Amino acid sequence: MANTQAFLAIAALGDPTRRQIFERLAHGPSPVGELASTMAVSRPAVSQHLRILKEASLVTETAQGTRRIYRIDQRGISAIHAWLDERWAETLNAAGSTLDQDF
Repeated sequence: MANTQAFLAIAALGDPTRRQIFERLAHGPSPVGELASTMAVSRPAVSQHLRILKEASLVTETAQGTRRIYRIDQRGISAIHAWLDERWAETLNAAGSTLDQDF
């Protein structure tokens, strides 16, 4: 399950517009309108990108009056981090095995 979450998050960040939205949210929470106001895509497009980021557990939303405020969700980041840690551990183990065979 953790790998599935990591793959969803990585795939979601594969789109340049979603990466740009994600990077903007890394600087602090924001409503859709503020995100869209400085982007080259429409507000509905930003909303669609946010939906995908939310499905990938990379952003969360909270209601604040009639607005939805989006912020980074650590669950998606943690899933990517765990997956990369596994790959790193495998790489180090393989390197260690290769070095052991050479000596």
